[in-house]
Amino acid sequence: MITKQKGTYDIYGEEAKKRAYVDEILDSLCEKYNYGYIETPVFEASELFHRGVGEATDMVQKETYDFKDRGDRMLTLRPEGTAGVVRWFIENKLYGNMSEPVKVYYNAKMYRYERPQSGRNREFTQWGFECFGSDDVMSDAEVISLAYNAYRLLGLDNIVVRINSLGDDESRNRYRDALLDYLKPRINDLCEDCQKRLEKNPLRILDCKVDADSDIIKNAPKTIDYLNDTSKERFDKLKDLLDLMDINYEVDVNLVRGLDYYNHIVFEIVLNDSYALGGGGRYNGLVETLGGPNIPGVGFAMGYDRTLLAMEEEGVHIPINDSIDIYLLYVSSSEKDTAAYLAQDLRLNGFVCETDMMSKSLKAQFKSVDRYNAKYFIVLNDEDLKDNMVTIKDNKTKEEEKVNINDLVDYLDMHM
Repeated sequence: MITKQKGTYDIYGEEAKKRAYVDEILDSLCEKYNYGYIETPVFEASELFHRGVGEATDMVQKETYDFKDRGDRMLTLRPEGTAGVVRWFIENKLYGNMSEPVKVYYNAKMYRYERPQSGRNREFTQWGFECFGSDDVMSDAEVISLAYNAYRLLGLDNIVVRINSLGDDESRNRYRDALLDYLKPRINDLCEDCQKRLEKNPLRILDCKVDADSDIIKNAPKTIDYLNDTSKERFDKLKDLLDLMDINYEVDVNLVRGLDYYNHIVFEIVLNDSYALGGGGRYNGLVETLGGPNIPGVGFAMGYDRTLLAMEEEGVHIPINDSIDIYLLYVSSSEKDTAAYLAQDLRLNGFVCETDMMSKSLKAQFKSVDRYNAKYFIVLNDEDLKDNMVTIKDNKTKEEEKVNINDLVDYLDMHM
C-alpha cells in the first residue's frame, strides 16, 4: 500500500470545513485592509530562496527541498512565502508606479525538511501578507494590526505582540560589531551551529534553539541599546501608534527573528506568553537583494497549522455546518429522472441538495435523510408529478405540505 510521506497530511471532512471557516475570516479581513490575493509557484529557482532567505540560515542549510529538474535546473520547493512574492513584484516591474503601496496576501502550502511534531510538519500551510513601497512607520503599524486582529477574530484573545527593533543599517552594523566582540571569547561554549554562524551571521546565534537558555545568550548585548537617534524615534513612533490602536504589545529586546532580511521592526504574536503563532517585520533591503530597485517592504506570516491547533487547545468553537437543505427520495425510474434534474435546479438556486446514486431501497434512502441531517426531504411520487406537485416534509417537525415544483424554490427561500 502506498501511504503519504512523513510530515505530510490529507485534509478532508470536518478538518476541511474548519479550514474553510478560517480561510473565510482571513480572506474577509484582508479585503477590509485592501490586500489582494496572490498565488506564486510551489517551486522556484533555488537561488531565490538562498539569496532571499539567507545562505547562513538553518532554513537554507538544513530544511529546503532542493532538486534538479530534467533540464538540469536547480529548483527548490518554497519554504516560505515572502521571497516568491518579492520575485513576482520585481519580475512584473510593479515598482514602476509606486504612487500607492502594493499590498498582497497569500495562503499556500510550504515545504521544509524538519522533524515533524505537533503543529509543525514538512508540508504546512502559511498565511501571510506583504506591503511594498511605504517606509512610513504607519505601514509597520498596519501590518501588525492586520496580524493581531486576525487572531482576535479567530477567537484567540490571550495574545500579545512582542516587538523589537534591529534599527537601520548603521544601527545594525554597530550592534553586529558589539555582538561579535562579546561572542568571540565565549563562542566555544555554544553549539557547533552557533560557532559556524559567528562570522556569517552572528544575529542568528541569538535565535538558536539549542542554546536559547544559555546565560551567554541571555546576557548578550541588546539591539535596542545600539539604535541611532533616527531608529529610536521610529521605534517610539510605532509604540505610540500601537497604543492608539489599542494593540496589546510588549518590547522583547531578545527578539531578532530567524531570517537574514529583516531590519527596523521585528515582531512575533504569542499566545499565553509562550506559544509563538507567527511573526514578521520590515525588510527594506530584500527587493534590492533579489535584483530589484531599493524598495521598502514589510510583512507577516502565520503558522496556519499551529494556529488551528491553538484554537483547538483554547476551546474556540468553530461553527461547522453538518447538514444539507433537502434530500430527494424516489423509487421508479421516472421519479429518478425527476430527482436528477430537480437536484440540479435546487443546487443552482443555492440549496445544498442530495439524492440517491447507490440504487438504495426507499427504506435505506430514509436513513440517508438522517445521515445527511437534511432539513427537508421530498419523496417523489409519480401520481403527484403528473400534476407537477411534490410533497415536502420538514425533517424536524414532520410537518408536510404539497408544493408545485415551479414554486419549490420560493417555498424553500421562505422557510430556510
